[in-house]
Amino acid sequence: MIVQQASAPAYGASTAVVFGVLVLAALTYALQASMVSPALPQIGSELHLSPVGRSWIMTSFLLSSSVATPLLGRLGDACGRKRMLVCALAAFAVGSLIAALATSLSVMIVGRLVQGTAGAIFPIAFGIIRETFPREQVGSRIGVLSAMLGGGAGLGVTLAGPIVDHLGYQWLFWLPAGLIGVVTMAAVLAVPDSGVRADRRVSWFGGLLLASWLVALLLGASEGPRWGWTSPQVIALFVVTALLVAAWVATERRASNPVVDMRMLCHPTVLRTNVMALLFGFAVYSMVVINPQFVETPPSAGYGFGASVSEAGSYLLPSTLCILVASVVAADLAGRFGWKTVLVAGALIAALGPVVLLVNHDHSLLVYVATALFGTGVGLGFSSMSQLVVEAVPAEQTGVASGMNNNIRTIGGSIGTTVTAGIVAGGATSSGVPTEGGYVNAWTVMAIGFVVAAIVAGLAPRRPARALRIGAPGTSVPPAVARSVAAGGGARS
Repeated sequence: MIVQQASAPAYGASTAVVFGVLVLAALTYALQASMVSPALPQIGSELHLSPVGRSWIMTSFLLSSSVATPLLGRLGDACGRKRMLVCALAAFAVGSLIAALATSLSVMIVGRLVQGTAGAIFPIAFGIIRETFPREQVGSRIGVLSAMLGGGAGLGVTLAGPIVDHLGYQWLFWLPAGLIGVVTMAAVLAVPDSGVRADRRVSWFGGLLLASWLVALLLGASEGPRWGWTSPQVIALFVVTALLVAAWVATERRASNPVVDMRMLCHPTVLRTNVMALLFGFAVYSMVVINPQFVETPPSAGYGFGASVSEAGSYLLPSTLCILVASVVAADLAGRFGWKTVLVAGALIAALGPVVLLVNHDHSLLVYVATALFGTGVGLGFSSMSQLVVEAVPAEQTGVASGMNNNIRTIGGSIGTTVTAGIVAGGATSSGVPTEGGYVNAWTVMAIGFVVAAIVAGLAPRRPARALRIGAPGTSVPPAVARSVAAGGGARS
């Protein structure tokens, strides 16, 4: 299999400039993933949406990202990472324009689906980092980009308030469209052309099955509280989900160029870390969506603080700051205690956030404390998961494995926002206002998610399983990749 070497950064761009472009692209995606959340009540009011309809504005974005991330990441390997990065950024801009102009839920969802394809920025960026930076810097650079998902999510909610209050919710889409336009031009000029593999086959059927089982699962999860969890419709959707998952796994295992590498997915450390990523994603995105709605609820409902969109964003500001600080200190803590210990601690600290709200959510100070604990744990957890994946696989598979971990985190987020929104909406009064008990149940589910993640992390061996060796018997690396490396091609790792 022939691989063309990556070129040097265009126009003499330094690796620092390349990394800056990738960070800005990742941060913009992370901002858009969350900044719509505090504006959902206003968007729902103007578009006349039900609580479930509002939740699908978030879910559609994450669903699209879950499917597009592995597909476009694989196309980046086949057709060139710079080319696919520019395509993903362009789609992001177009989707933002559609959402900004939307006057109905259907058009809004179309815009969000197109926007969500930008989730492919992460696996593509990981591959570019592996090709551009020295091997000893790859893990830390990927860790920074992974942390953008957590830090950017909190920052997005914080920035959303002033934008909505002074400009209107449409500017949550107009501004990213303009920013992404600038980032796209910077990517064209600064990011180097990557190696292109001669084999451009992609398992499109695998991608279709992935999208199908996610849609069936999310539809059942969102309508469960309304239809009843034991209703024939919901049971049928979950049965269809199970059948589609089985077909998807079988298809991907047979494919020479699968969308998701099942062999790597079964590596003990990678599998365990991905389970934790799913649980973290479930709880993190749920918190980002549910908490702003809680604090925006008028006190006349018996709870809430009647916060404006700007004030609702400020409640998540402590989580943003704590995620950034925790991401920085995680490496030092791991040097003393090990990444496994840091991950367990992160999951337990994050669980304290919803637990605090379960105990008492009548005072705004407690919400700030809860989000600070939540952010600290998430920062430690995201950094630990990224590093554990990097240590578990060979250098040439770092980008693929890290991209898979981020994608599973996004899948967890799409499931989490749908399930918790359904839980909250399921307890709504006749006037459509959710009951306090709905939020209590949602926080309980979030806390359980973090605790289960801590248990999974605690069961791992102190040292991760030996990194996979390309081409070795029983490894989790597909033969196509082994042949590519053995042929002497490939970019520097």
